Amino acid sequence: MKIIVLAALSISFLFSAFSQNPVYIPPTQSGTSFNLDLQTGQTQFLPGDMTNTMGANGSLLGPTLILQKNDNIQIDVTNNLGEPTTLHWHGLHVAPENDGGPHTVINAGDTWSPSFEVLDWAATYWYHPHLHHKTNEHVQKGIAGFILVKDPVEAALDLPRTYGVDDFPLAIQTKAFDANNQIIIESALDVNLMVNGTLDPYLDVPAQVVRLRLLNGSSERSYLFGLSNGVSIHQIASDGGLLAQTNTTNRLWLSPGERAEVLVDLTGMDGQSVDLMSYGSELPSGNYGAAQPGMGAGQTIPDYTLNPLNGNDFVVLSLNVQASTANPVTTIPTTLVNHTIWNEADANTTRNLTFSPVVMGPTAIQGPFLIDGQAFDMMVINQFVPFENVEIWTLTNNSPISHPFHIHDVQFYVLDINGVPPPPHQSGRKDVILVPSGQGVVRFITQFDDFYNDTLPYMYHCHMLTHEDDGMMGQFVVNAPAGVGLEVAGEIGEFMSVYPNPVENYVMVKVEGDFTRVHVVDVSGRVVLCSQLEQFGDTKLDLTGLNQGMYFITVPELDGAVKFVVSSSH
Repeated sequence: MKIIVLAALSISFLFSAFSQNPVYIPPTQSGTSFNLDLQTGQTQFLPGDMTNTMGANGSLLGPTLILQKNDNIQIDVTNNLGEPTTLHWHGLHVAPENDGGPHTVINAGDTWSPSFEVLDWAATYWYHPHLHHKTNEHVQKGIAGFILVKDPVEAALDLPRTYGVDDFPLAIQTKAFDANNQIIIESALDVNLMVNGTLDPYLDVPAQVVRLRLLNGSSERSYLFGLSNGVSIHQIASDGGLLAQTNTTNRLWLSPGERAEVLVDLTGMDGQSVDLMSYGSELPSGNYGAAQPGMGAGQTIPDYTLNPLNGNDFVVLSLNVQASTANPVTTIPTTLVNHTIWNEADANTTRNLTFSPVVMGPTAIQGPFLIDGQAFDMMVINQFVPFENVEIWTLTNNSPISHPFHIHDVQFYVLDINGVPPPPHQSGRKDVILVPSGQGVVRFITQFDDFYNDTLPYMYHCHMLTHEDDGMMGQFVVNAPAGVGLEVAGEIGEFMSVYPNPVENYVMVKVEGDFTRVHVVDVSGRVVLCSQLEQFGDTKLDLTGLNQGMYFITVPELDGAVKFVVSSSH
């Protein structure tokens, strides 16, 4: 069976040099009300059997959502997959209840309807599932879509922005198929490269300046983009918006989850073709997609060397140049937008996160991988961030492979990589950064503003989806500012007040009425503390025996509970 699959993959790779299929350009939805129907289907990728896939409003991928900054929007997400999932708005700055992380499960048959104000800069974002242990499967099977945010600053620049004419969303992914043409969820034989779900792709483009919105939507692979004719590309945006100045380059490196907007000048090339390439032969060791994926000759991944994409140059997309449009953009801007970056001296907190394999030695590159020695636990809050804190996060990678680190809620600025200021393509607003293998260190700075919730967390994780699903993920809450009440449900709120907030070593409880007892209950429903209420005044509950996490205060005679978080283990 393995020989048959390898032969089929090799044939597919050989044919990829002949770009034969027009790239699928997803339809759009715009306005303030959006509908996404998550569903199963079948897609014809290869000759023979149809492939079982998933999509939004179709059998594969999903529509592009076009949002306007400062609009108040609602997105109705209906789950018709027949199994639970979530949907995360990757890169958008939203409250945790709207973020679509693993805690916001959409059960089969249910509809989730987040609503929020669009606060983000004009940029290319995307959406994809985020259910723990199932993220890679649901993305590999096809659920992903673009989000394009527009704003007046971007609109004032002379840029291509006619969707599907001179402005193209391009999601680059690789997949592996078995002998029955079904997607292999986790395999190093991801030789089938596709753009917007299209194998052997080509794109007809006008002979003028065009805009390519590049998304690395792959589960593990990094790409080093460039043009086959050696002409420069002009990067104008990173993950979270326009750069300060255009980055003109021959190579652009994107790891999983990263986005970049580039301009390509095709003026005068009517009738010619040029290939968008990935120069895998130039990727350094220690990166998935390089000839050697790990640091050290002994660090190998099963079947990795059998994949002809690894360590080689290959065509991603052929650009076939046609006649220009009636009103072409023919110039490349040099200055884009102003950036105000927080000063290191103004940081309130510095956090240190360390990446490591579970087992050291020759198989360390195969994972699983941990953050701060811990695998992800839905019931454990790993970081507690004060509202409006400016923070520096230091990421140290003690593993033999590079990891693309993604944080929800915020965009950040990279301060340095291995002590050196970031290269131009990583100098803008970011939500994913590749942390180099072999003791590589990245520092970034950000602020946690606008949203807080003492019990519902945001995620941070490796965006190699296999690593994420295997536990390379943590979570943080942004604590409410002092004086903001804890979350209360039911009639208990009429009789009880609880302080301080956030909770550390103790909590004060005041209950009005003829009640005698109060309980502290953990998330499994187990009573972990029972106390008599003071007849007069407040009752002090000592929490020093509790681990960090979510708890509830209840009174047996009352309906409801007060939910709170213990912010540190004791």
